[in-house]
Amino acid sequence: MAKKKPHKYTRKLQFNPKARKRIIERDEGKCIFCEMGYFNECSSDYLLDLKDIMHFVPKSQLGMGVEENGAVGCRYHHTLLDNGNKGLRSDMLQRFEQYLRGIYPEWDKTKLIYKKYDF
Repeated sequence: MAKKKPHKYTRKLQFNPKARKRIIERDEGKCIFCEMGYFNECSSDYLLDLKDIMHFVPKSQLGMGVEENGAVGCRYHHTLLDNGNKGLRSDMLQRFEQYLRGIYPEWDKTKLIYKKYDF
């Protein structure tokens, strides 16, 4: 059976290999929150060593897979950001936004959201 290609908008939400490479190079492969010395009660070196690319605007809100919408995060901080189970999500998003604005002076959250028709 042939594998179906994802819908066009679904592909736009994923970080393609080029975007992933640029984000990893930009962040030097290090978790932005660990580099900030941000909240860390993790008892697992494995979760701190495992790295992901985090979306600022999540895929569930049609956040696109572009450099300006992503950063490297360890699995621990990525989970904290996504789950918000310690009440830190709002603070983490503020810090994430400041980080991205420091790199991209013209950064605009509204430009990170997929729109089928861009009028």
